[in-house]
Amino acid sequence: MDDTLHRSLHTWVINLDRAPERLARVRAQLDALGLPWTRLPAVDARALTPAQAASLDEAAYRRKHGMASSAGELGCYLSHIEVMRALLAGPHEYALVLEDDVLLHASLPAVLQGLLACRGRWDVAKLSAVHSGTPVRYLEVAPGHWLAVMLTRCTGSSAYVLNRRAAEAYVAGLLPMSLPYDHVFDQGWRFGLKFRLVTPTPCGHDEVIASTITSTASRKFAKWRRLRTYAYRFGNELRRVRYGLVHALRERWQSRRSRASAAPARA
Repeated sequence: MDDTLHRSLHTWVINLDRAPERLARVRAQLDALGLPWTRLPAVDARALTPAQAASLDEAAYRRKHGMASSAGELGCYLSHIEVMRALLAGPHEYALVLEDDVLLHASLPAVLQGLLACRGRWDVAKLSAVHSGTPVRYLEVAPGHWLAVMLTRCTGSSAYVLNRRAAEAYVAGLLPMSLPYDHVFDQGWRFGLKFRLVTPTPCGHDEVIASTITSTASRKFAKWRRLRTYAYRFGNELRRVRYGLVHALRERWQSRRSRASAAPARA
């Protein structure tokens, strides 16, 4: 990345004070790619303040997610919000947000540079994914990597880039917590954002590192207690498909218009 892009974008790594080995793993990757970065001390689930604990709407969480919450999820959620506050308090226009169990591929710098070159086509771009998201590609941002609109759920929040507009919307609208972070920040229709995916993703998830969040298996309610959860998810996925189709059509139309306007210049 050139100096101009370094001035526009900064990287934050979310890391618990009690997890130095995880920080060392991601530090080596970032240094190898030449990406300047700052460690963001994660909110520790073992030491939540009363104000932090009050940031959870447990009743809404149980209704929407069909299980009891965990302090680890709340800590993760609040940590991501702290990154956004750090971005808004500083001079940078964009933040690359990384959790400390991320795997960074060699293509990441080129993808970041490509994203900043088309900054009007996205507000948030996921750089890692747990599910495919059924992407509709519309713009190549780096060799072999495309910006896409998602039509289905695509969880995971180990790597993404966002602009100040998105940070402002999230700080204003993410609290109180009623879902895990990676189940809510991708709701572009809710926050009025262009939420996108880079496919294939230039980042992955380090499966060697154990999660610091409690397993969901022991917290799930019986199926009969999850009827409201299924109803919520059905409605949410309908909104996702509608949002995705509308945005995919807009983006493809804009791409065609851009190619058409560039054709006479090449001629």
